[in-house]
Parts: sequence; C-alpha cells; structure tokens
Amino acid sequence: MKVLPFKIPKTDDSSFRVQVDIMPQFYDILHQHPESQITLIVKGHGTVIQGDYIGNFSEGDVFIFGANVPHVLKSDPSYYDEDSTEMCHAICVFFDSESFGKDFFELPEMRSVNDFMRKSVRGLRLNGDAKRRVSKIIIEIEEHDGITKIISLLNIFNLLSQTDEHQWLSKEPHNLNVDESEGKRLNDIFQFTMREYHRPITLDEVAEVANMTPSAFCRYFKQRTRKTYVSFLNELRVAHACKLLLNKEINVTEVCYRSGFVNLSNFNRKFKSLTNHTPSQYQKVHFQEQLL
Repeated sequence: MKVLPFKIPKTDDSSFRVQVDIMPQFYDILHQHPESQITLIVKGHGTVIQGDYIGNFSEGDVFIFGANVPHVLKSDPSYYDEDSTEMCHAICVFFDSESFGKDFFELPEMRSVNDFMRKSVRGLRLNGDAKRRVSKIIIEIEEHDGITKIISLLNIFNLLSQTDEHQWLSKEPHNLNVDESEGKRLNDIFQFTMREYHRPITLDEVAEVANMTPSAFCRYFKQRTRKTYVSFLNELRVAHACKLLLNKEINVTEVCYRSGFVNLSNFNRKFKSLTNHTPSQYQKVHFQEQLL
C-alpha cells in the first residue's frame, strides 16, 4: 500500500539508522518506508496500527514493523491538549536488506534470521524476556559506533530469530497496491475515525470524508483494508475500552459509553469476540497479573 511514502534519512557513517524521537506526539500519519523498523516505546501511550492490526501501545513496548507495510503510532488524545506537558519518547532502528551488503542475509549462517525477516512483514510485538533483552540493546546501541554498533544489531537479529516470545500483529502479510492519492484518502479516513470513534459515526459521515457514496465507500474500504469499516471502528473502540478497563475507578458501563458503544450488550459481545474475555473478565485478569 503506497500510503504517504516516508524517507528515512541516511548517513554516510553508518549502514543503518538509529533515531531518537522525543516530541509532544508521535508522527501520526499512516506511512510506510522500504526499511524494516524496530521501535522501543520509552515513554508514551496510544493506538498502533500496522497492516490489518489495531491495538494499544505503552511504555516499554517493542515493535517490529515490516518493510513497506503501512503503520502509525497515534498518541492518545491527552497528548494533543493545548496545556499538555506530556512528551513521547521512542528509539527506532531502521535497516534494509542491503544494510550489511547485498547478499549478507543470504549467508548460510543467517538462514534463521532471513526466515524471520521474511515473516516480519506481518509486524510483531515482543513479550517477556525477549522484550527486556532487546530493549536493553536498543537503549545502548545509540551510544555505540563502529563495529560495536553493528554487533549490537546482529545480537538483536539473533534474539529475534530464536524467540517465540512475541505476538504477530497482522493476520497475514499486508501488501496492497494503492497509489499515493488513495493512500491520502485512507489516511483521512483513519484520522477521522481515530478522532471521532468515541461517538456514533454514520456511514454517510465517513463516506463524505472519503468523498464517496456510502455504498462505494464500503466497497473501497473492504478492498483496501480487508475488513469492513464497522469492523475497523469496533476494533478501535475495543482497543480504547481495554485502556479504560485498566482504571479501577471506571466501571464497565462507563467504559462502554466512553468507547463509543451505544448499548452494553453490544459492547460485551464485541469485546468478547475480539479479546476472548468479557470486559469484567479482562479487568479481573489484568489486576490479578499486577498482584503476581
């Protein structure tokens, strides 16, 4: 999907790029680039979209975004308040298949890494000890140079290729061929939805954002994202509900309405279909894990 192509600046003194972002909000435009990306969220929380995946991100998360796969980290609304003093902080490592030479990943010793990289177009989130170990290397890699910097990235590759402590993001490789103008249209739809999902949204409204009739919009969105707009909207709402349920002061009914659902039974049904838990069960499991 050609969604606002993003050029990663290259330097003459390094075969890959380490970028530290400290800003009021993360870059919030759906975009893609030919490099694979490893990102550590040092500070910040919000919604992550990669391919057909929608979920939440928070401090300590480590993501791998595949090459040429549309993705975005959308900071929570509180980061956009005029009087907000919150800041987002991420460390990103960008590399491509030729960062270490044209045939480097084809070496026999790199077979497991190469297999992992091919699968990584689905994107993934690290868990457990793998997350802790990769986070440590990412934090240190910024201070390294020369061969030490290369060895650090190779250590990350080795860890990633050997661990099963991760969650795949997209259900399948996401490689859609959409021109730049359609990419902008999709981004407008995503931005509108992420801004307005807390209230009822009609198909007429979102179709107007896309400058289409409702029926044409429904076909367009399904073709481009492999899901209906209603499914996309419900996934955003459930992702937001998951964040609200982590607050003991907010009851399930309030979470339902603050997430954009108009009745409790529909909320419970959609929530369970996407998380395999009822809202109450989800909340209970989370607080039990905190006690461990």
